This record gives sequence, C-alpha cells and structure tokens, in this order.
Amino acid sequence: MADNKPQIDEQTNALLKEISDWNGEEFKGAYNIRVNCSSAARKSTENIKIESKTDNPGLEVHIKPGTKGEQVFIPACVTHAKVDDLVYNDFFIGEDSDVIIIAGCGIHTETGEPARHNGIHRFFVGKNAKALYVEKHVGTGAKNSQRSIDPVTEAFLEEGSYLEMDTSQLGGVDSTKRKTKVTVGKEATLIIKEHLLTDGNDVVETDFYVEMNGDDSSVNLISRSVAKGNSKQTYRSNIVGNARCTGHSECDAILADHGIVSASPELTAANEDASLIHEAAIGKIAGEQILKLRTLGLTEEEAEQKIIEGFLK
Repeated sequence: MADNKPQIDEQTNALLKEISDWNGEEFKGAYNIRVNCSSAARKSTENIKIESKTDNPGLEVHIKPGTKGEQVFIPACVTHAKVDDLVYNDFFIGEDSDVIIIAGCGIHTETGEPARHNGIHRFFVGKNAKALYVEKHVGTGAKNSQRSIDPVTEAFLEEGSYLEMDTSQLGGVDSTKRKTKVTVGKEATLIIKEHLLTDGNDVVETDFYVEMNGDDSSVNLISRSVAKGNSKQTYRSNIVGNARCTGHSECDAILADHGIVSASPELTAANEDASLIHEAAIGKIAGEQILKLRTLGLTEEEAEQKIIEGFLK
C-alpha cells in the first residue's frame, strides 16, 4: 500500500488518542494505522521503512543501522463487534540505532457480541541497538460487550543491545492472554514494565519466558497490577540463566473488592555464575494510606483511586 494521509473517523480518532497520543492530524515519524483488519494510513521515512508482509497479514518495519531519535507508530483499532483481527508485525532494528516504537490497541463495541485483536510481534534488535517499545491496550463502549486483546511478543537481542518494553492495560478489556518470549545475547539488556488494571469479570493471563544466553546479559521484569470487582489475574514468569548473567523478576499486586491474583515467578539457573532473584507481593491497600489522604479532604473512594493511579505509574 502506498503512503497516504490519514482519513480517520470519529471513533477511531478517540481510540488513537487513548492508545498512542494521536493529535488528530498526523504522527511525527513513520506510522501505520490499522483499523478493523486493514491499513487505514501509512507513511515511511528515509530511515524507517514500513512494508506489508507477503505471507501473513501485517507489517515488516525496517530501521536502518545508525538511526537515532526517530519514532515509529503502529496502533491498531477495532471499532465495532464481530471483528476478529489477527496481525503479524516484524521489527528489524539496525545496529547502533536508538528508536521509539509506539504501538497499542483500542477496541470499541456497543453490543454484547465479541470483538478481538491478536497482535503477534517479533523484534530483531541488532548489535548495540537501543529500542523503547510502548504498548497501551484499552477497551471502550458498552459494559456488556466482549472485548479481547491477546498480544504475543518474541524478541531476539544481539550483543550489546537494549530493549525496554513499557506495556499497560488500564480498563475495558474483558479477556487478555499476554505471552512474551525473549532471547538475550551477550552484554544485552532487557527491561519489561507491565501495568494492569482489571475490574468486573475481566480475566488476564501474563506469561513471561526469558532465556539469557550471553555472558554479562541482564533482565528486569516488573509487573504491577490492581484487581478490582470479580476480576482474575494470573502472572507467570520464568527467567533461564544459561550464562554469566543477572536476572530479576518482581510482581506486585493490589486486591480490591473480590479480585483474585495468582503469581508464579520461576527461576532456572544453568550456569554457576547466573545470579537470579524473584519477588512477589499481593495485598490490599493499607488503611493508613487511605487515612492520610482523607485528612487532606479526599473521600475514601477518591483516596483509593489516587493510590491506584500512583501504584500503576
């Protein structure tokens, strides 16, 4: 598909603002806007080329070696029910580059019928390259709708590379299965920050698997979540140290109402110089925190909301 200026309807416009800081005109950088299973607009730059895949629905994003200070946007929107969107996106991040990739998915439905987006992303991070990947998921519309987002992420980090993934899902998505698998090479660094908020009967499953295959590699997995209503969250992680490396996994969750959280962090050391740590903490909001904020004039509900907002940042 040739590059073209976006022609965005009102509902898509609202979702884009939620998930990718859309200004209503055009992204500054390379972009592809996906709406209801097809590309609505696309633009490449001199250093970032976006092309359609030939074997599956989705994109190949090629970032030239040495590219610095540029951004690429790949938001996906579903604006009505009975859509089951599946997309495969591959990112080839050239050596010595330093870029930001802003993704995300928004689903809006007004009926009780299902809608789903399944994004399968692969990242090939070149030697000494650095990338920040920002992903936001949100659902809007009628409460009785069935909105599902099931992201699958696989990444390969070459020597000296750095990948930071900042992912969030802060409401409106009824069902999510989040699977991430990463292979970390020599002197490479992986940081993943996950932020989740569930309510009602929402269900979320998170599954991280990281293999550290290069000496002096490092990984830091951080998951912060709040389970409200009757929602249920399941967190699983496994860091495998096959070389001299450092790994850390942290899962912190707050329960409210009748929410349920299950955390299963796992470590596998296959090298005597692998240093691996995991932490997990689940509990309710401390009463003294609520009391302190109420002395400042907030109601109990307002105080709880402020604490949750701060926790999920």
